[in-house]
Amino acid sequence: MKYVELNSGDQMPLLGLGTWQLRGEKCTKSVKEALDIGYNHIDTADGYDNHQAVGRGIKKANIDRKELFITSKIKPENLHYDDIKADAERFLDELEIEYLDLLLIHWPNKKIPLKESLKALKEIKEEGLAKNIGVSNFTVNHLRDAMEIYPDLVAVNQVEFHPTLYQKELLNFCQENGIVLTAYSPLARGEIFENEVINKLAEKYNRSASKLALKWLIDKNIVAIPKASSSEHLKANFDLFGWELPAEAREKMDQLNQDNRIIDPSWAEFNY
Repeated sequence: MKYVELNSGDQMPLLGLGTWQLRGEKCTKSVKEALDIGYNHIDTADGYDNHQAVGRGIKKANIDRKELFITSKIKPENLHYDDIKADAERFLDELEIEYLDLLLIHWPNKKIPLKESLKALKEIKEEGLAKNIGVSNFTVNHLRDAMEIYPDLVAVNQVEFHPTLYQKELLNFCQENGIVLTAYSPLARGEIFENEVINKLAEKYNRSASKLALKWLIDKNIVAIPKASSSEHLKANFDLFGWELPAEAREKMDQLNQDNRIIDPSWAEFNY
């Protein structure tokens, strides 16, 4: 596993298991299997409705908690101070852990003052319930607003990021300001497998399209959290270390941006 350093000094694994749409026994099995394979980073959210299932998988794997990196996210409608404080406690109860490594605002919500939300999150960090605080689906302007309130609180911004949604301006801003970018939907919900350029590169270099796309991300120090529910996919996605991404592959994938945003719900604030 390779790591990226957060502004707290903590090390965040560059590869994690995304658990969106994984529930019940299937979720528990995937989490345990991932941890058995060597993953040590699990990404969940209150909105995924799978905290208990994730927690069972973690417990079954029986790995020292200090070796794990666990992330969860607060729903955008729960960003008032009291809601955040209550949610943090509930998340820990549901996951059956004593702290989160990272707690994120899942989506910005202009109806609730950001200062109120960040104050609660800052206290949660100070209380040791979450070691790091971050956001998700924030634009550069959202991040600027957060940094004006608490300059060093936001450690991570989790966004959709893949070769056909190469958000260069956002990436540059984050890296210039010590914020780590995490990529959700790193395989563009499977669209990567239909991309002619990536498929030709995969054939030429004898690496799967998914491996090339994930390696492209982690080589930029972007954390990737692909979802996988089968052993085969879990193992394939884990095989990202110990080999170099060919320069030609990196250069060609750098040219694939189409502003192809796949996750764009009505409540998103991407135009801010």
